[in-house]
Amino acid sequence: MARRRYHDGLALHQALPGQFLPFLVAAMSFLAALALAGGIAAHGLSQRWTHGAGAVTTVQVPGPDDPAAGSGTRIAAVQDIVAHAPGVATAHRLSDAELRALLAPWIEQTGDSSLPLPAVIEVHTVPGQDPMPPLLPRLEAVAPGVLVEHDSVWSDRLAALAASLQACALLAVLIVMTVAVCVVMAATRAGLQTRRQAIALIHSLGAMDSYIAGRFASRVGLLALVGGLGGSIAALPMLLAMSHLAAPFSAMTDAQAVAPMDWHNPRAWADIVPHALLWMLLALPPAAGITGWVTTQLTVRAWLRRLP
Repeated sequence: MARRRYHDGLALHQALPGQFLPFLVAAMSFLAALALAGGIAAHGLSQRWTHGAGAVTTVQVPGPDDPAAGSGTRIAAVQDIVAHAPGVATAHRLSDAELRALLAPWIEQTGDSSLPLPAVIEVHTVPGQDPMPPLLPRLEAVAPGVLVEHDSVWSDRLAALAASLQACALLAVLIVMTVAVCVVMAATRAGLQTRRQAIALIHSLGAMDSYIAGRFASRVGLLALVGGLGGSIAALPMLLAMSHLAAPFSAMTDAQAVAPMDWHNPRAWADIVPHALLWMLLALPPAAGITGWVTTQLTVRAWLRRLP
């Protein structure tokens, strides 16, 4: 009994009960995890589009077998220019089967499968480079009427949307942190008022502010750490489900996008869950504990300075 009094001389277990504060911190950690996960997912999808579909340029060549302005056919001249252009990673001409499969919904609507189709070249550019504008005059010179479509407009819009979602996620996290700090301050002040006489007594007998603040901060920091851990664990199943739903959109290849999920393989889960998300879940409990500790230190020291 004497040992317990030595370790809890201020009766902080009564002043700061261990049920209310951890529950609130867990709820706020849960909300913060969801907000951060949304921001991470938006960033990942934006990067996937920018380095995937956003880096693809489509070149359409009407009358591909007609003679070019120089020599050879129009499609051969266009392919030669595109393949040797700087900033072009690969240039693949779609076969008739690939092209008709791509246009199948529109061909079926017309009911005529013998419609003449232009040649289509799928150009994958190096990320961050757009070599097509300088090539347009050369392409028009050898094959008048050639059409170039670039998905940069959509990738730019998606990047702007992702940036907006990340800003919203950051704002939500800041709001949650502000509420958490206010809750910790209110709980600490309530505990100080509960033990006001005992604290004033030991303070008048020479107890240092660092000792009293340290006792309160250790108690609140531990409760916040437990609450942050509970919030991270509660958010984990929902984040795993969201990662599974978003996996086809972030898969690096089409084969990965359609591959069945092995629910019993932990490595399969590790492949679909972003590493940044896992690190975020691991960092939430310590962040909650440190926030609670620092807030309590400042609150208690400010309260002690007002004592007579």
